[in-house]
Amino acid sequence: MKKKKTFNLKKDREKRPSWNEYFMKIAELLATRSTCIRRHVGAVIVKDKRILATGYNGVPSGIPHCIDVGCLREKLKIPSGERQEICRGLHAEQNAIIQAARFGISIKDSIIYSTHQPCITCAKMIINAGINEVIFSGDYPDKLALDMLKQAKVKLTRFKC
Repeated sequence: MKKKKTFNLKKDREKRPSWNEYFMKIAELLATRSTCIRRHVGAVIVKDKRILATGYNGVPSGIPHCIDVGCLREKLKIPSGERQEICRGLHAEQNAIIQAARFGISIKDSIIYSTHQPCITCAKMIINAGINEVIFSGDYPDKLALDMLKQAKVKLTRFKC
């Protein structure tokens, strides 16, 4: 005879993640889809605790993946955070913003969760998209991005795992 599962509401609530933990875990899961050789990044755009769009870093649709054809930046030994225009891929934040635009979803006054600090290009897109908060966990070597986000009064929160 099978034993019935019992629920302990107090104990189950203790295991329940906060909203920030929940959305950051989703960003971390999205990062597992990355096709970048150097860094796996995931991003999720949220408004009123609802997911609006997601993204991970990789090349545009229909283009061979870096994991299959190699990385030009790696070949040229370009340090992280420099010469981004040489990269064949899009960043996770860029892909999330593009997906929202593609499907006509307004992301004004939303929050973006990212596994890494945004770069300068992503920061500029975040500002102009009207996203008003960035919650991130990992580092990225781009002080200018942080400075611009602060100047634009975009709230920055480093998420501690």
